[in-house]
Amino acid sequence: MAPTPATPQEAARPQEVAPPRPGGPLPAALRGALRRLGAPWLAAALSMGAYCLALALHGSYPLGPRSRAVNDLGNQFVPFHARLWDLLHGTANGDLYFNWSSGYGVPFLGDFFTYLMNPFSLLVGFFPRALADFPVFLVTLLSIGLGAALMTVFLGLLHPGSGWLRALLSVGYGLCGWVLNDGFADPMWMWGLVALPLVGIAADWCVRRTRWVAGTLLVALAWAGNFYTAAMATLAMALVLGVRLLTAPPGARGDRLRAAGRAVAMAAAGIALTAPVLTVSLLASRAAQPAPEVLYRHRPPALYQLAQLLPGGHGGSPAPNIFIGVPGLLLVAAFPFVRAVPPRVRIGWYALAAGVAVSFVWKPTVLLWHGLALPNGSPYRAAFVLSGILVMISWLALAHRPRPRELAAGAGLVALLAVACREQGAVSTATWVLVAGGGAATLAALTVLTVPSGARTDRTRTAVTAALTGTVLLGSAYTAFSVTAVRDRIAWFRPKTTLTPASLAVRAGLAGRADWPRSRTDPGPHEFANNDPLLLGGEGGSYYSSYVPAVTARTLQALGAGWYMRGRHTLSFEDPVGRAFMGVGSYLSAAHGRLTAYRAPHAPLLTVRDGPPPAAGGEPATVFARQERLLGAAVYEVPRLTPAGGAVPLPVRGGWLLPPAPLPAVGRQVAAPDAAGTAFTARCGPGGVVVWSAPWFAGRVGGPGGHVEAAGKYDITADAARELGRVPADGKVTVRVHGQGWQMVPERAVGCLSPRRLAAAVAALRGPRTLTAEGHRLTARLPRGAAGRAVLAVPAVAGWSCAVDGGPSGAPASEGGLLAVPLGRGAGRLSCAYVPPGLRPGLAVSGAAGLVLAAVAFGGRLRGRSRLRPSKEARA
Repeated sequence: MAPTPATPQEAARPQEVAPPRPGGPLPAALRGALRRLGAPWLAAALSMGAYCLALALHGSYPLGPRSRAVNDLGNQFVPFHARLWDLLHGTANGDLYFNWSSGYGVPFLGDFFTYLMNPFSLLVGFFPRALADFPVFLVTLLSIGLGAALMTVFLGLLHPGSGWLRALLSVGYGLCGWVLNDGFADPMWMWGLVALPLVGIAADWCVRRTRWVAGTLLVALAWAGNFYTAAMATLAMALVLGVRLLTAPPGARGDRLRAAGRAVAMAAAGIALTAPVLTVSLLASRAAQPAPEVLYRHRPPALYQLAQLLPGGHGGSPAPNIFIGVPGLLLVAAFPFVRAVPPRVRIGWYALAAGVAVSFVWKPTVLLWHGLALPNGSPYRAAFVLSGILVMISWLALAHRPRPRELAAGAGLVALLAVACREQGAVSTATWVLVAGGGAATLAALTVLTVPSGARTDRTRTAVTAALTGTVLLGSAYTAFSVTAVRDRIAWFRPKTTLTPASLAVRAGLAGRADWPRSRTDPGPHEFANNDPLLLGGEGGSYYSSYVPAVTARTLQALGAGWYMRGRHTLSFEDPVGRAFMGVGSYLSAAHGRLTAYRAPHAPLLTVRDGPPPAAGGEPATVFARQERLLGAAVYEVPRLTPAGGAVPLPVRGGWLLPPAPLPAVGRQVAAPDAAGTAFTARCGPGGVVVWSAPWFAGRVGGPGGHVEAAGKYDITADAARELGRVPADGKVTVRVHGQGWQMVPERAVGCLSPRRLAAAVAALRGPRTLTAEGHRLTARLPRGAAGRAVLAVPAVAGWSCAVDGGPSGAPASEGGLLAVPLGRGAGRLSCAYVPPGLRPGLAVSGAAGLVLAAVAFGGRLRGRSRLRPSKEARA
């Protein structure tokens, strides 16, 4: 990057902190180039090195045996990166548009844009699939390094000065509190750490009225990598730009307006270039199952918030994690006392930091930072932008060579802060070690480095700089180690089992049973991670994503499958009929403490049904009736339950309200299970399979073949329909339930399935002569004389279009929530394709933005040539 000439105002500023001189008689120009290139590399190396040192000390993967796959890192990002590996190597069932492996068929492009667009995610393709955990770690590590490096570059544009010292402050940004507490488990968010300085560099070019096209591309890169955190970074940098323009030396008002106008145009064009990311993700989000309602409980106490400035701890209550290390904190505290900085600049930057801090804990602005929707999780996901602003303030303080007494005043403020916050949960022993020990070393080093050049030798400056570098490296590593150790003691952060010998063996077994697309191989209820089908292979119902379509979640739940998180995490069917009409030919089930593979009678993935579809009518009252309607045959007896002993239930509309009943203790001599709880009886034909369906019931349910544990909670957790054993020879079915608290039991919670009728119903369903599923397309050759309709065992999400015998394409209908296509008479071929809603308009906007960018670049090139071309008078 070419250096920008200093303005008269910059020339009048006090002498900057001089960097340590490289040894050897190098030309001045070469030394300057090495410093400009070396400082970002130094920031990246120190921040990544400190993080790896912390993981090694803690014994965390990949530098130790402890898994890093906590929370969404294990449940989402490792499985999604395994899916990306499959896509890159051509082994996935589906493509970028559609995922056949999860949720019995779901859209995928929105997931790709949201979870996998960090450019470092592509590294997964260079490693064996079994080692996908490692490239996921590299996404976090390299984002830390790149974010610190780019912040070093931006600080140099914000104010000239020592590249080495800028790098040391940028390490505090790369390993800020947000990274160590929030971002480490969400590799997609880590691109926000990169986006903030990227957008800042582009905004600085607007101030200097240069590189508009390049700046637009930087904005596009920031938004493409992760639009969620890029929006936060763009808003933050808009505020930073406003402060810079308002606190600049008095000058032409038009220059400020032109800079602001260029910034608005640059941001609009850059965001427009990434329009498909936004349009597809927006429509996918609108079509998604709503997340559980999140209430913003209350803002953290003021002292608890201030304690987050101190490094080394992890509080027990949610709060913005913003610490940037001791050197940055010391300089931020000294900033108000640095007299070389004009008062308007000090007031402006401090007001900005305070305003952003308050905006994180005021509900209207919390909504603004998060796209007008409270997130399902921490409401402080934008905290990294405040860390970035604090690092900018620390650099402005250091670049103006604070005097020893100004640094001492800042150290006094830090000491007062530590004493005032000593009782807060975020302050630990490590905090005192870092603030006292690291603070003293940092204060001494900065005092030496900021005295006039004549008062110290080059050797002294080099030694002190090296000592400060070591302090930053060791302090950052100790901070990361301490935070990780405290967090790992919290039960909620227990790691998931992802790619281990056990899961790899399961994957190999599933691959050996694969028969796609003639039938599905379902990994079953998740045992390793919430996205087991992506991790293990197969075509299951389990799917955990912010983009689970509402149609998918509600269809599967209404037909007897379970869900978590109000449908944001769907589960597989666990009953024979659900597996049959979804075409599940083999599945895994946890039995006797281990996963066992089973075969199951199943319908074809695509079935041809004669006659008109079932009348719309009202919604059948039970899961059993809905399953029969979709299967097209009566296979259940659904008797009414009758109370028959134990705790007396209260009759209510549609069932009974059970009083709380303690569960029988495990491993102790207590009353037998059949002597506690509430017993219900019903009568069915002998030999049938007893299926229990009470999706919102929580407790234990015992039947003829044993008991199951239910965890239903309306409408957060839906329990799947499950088998309870066989109907005894006398036809009397006894079910005993123990509710956790007051629980509702439907009067028709039991269905008795006839295996003979199910086998006959499945055999009666006609499939296609051939069926091909490639990418987001499906093609079928239908049986002779096909008429009526074709029903595809895929939830009827928007975006599908189907054509019969090469005719016009049209949106399919829905039958029981699954795709259904009218065939007419004598149909021979059916073809369907899926295109993500919002993709085409997004591509149109992106193409228009690209043309504008090309026109601006071409126009700028012509203007540049016209300036170089001599005039007629000069040629004469």
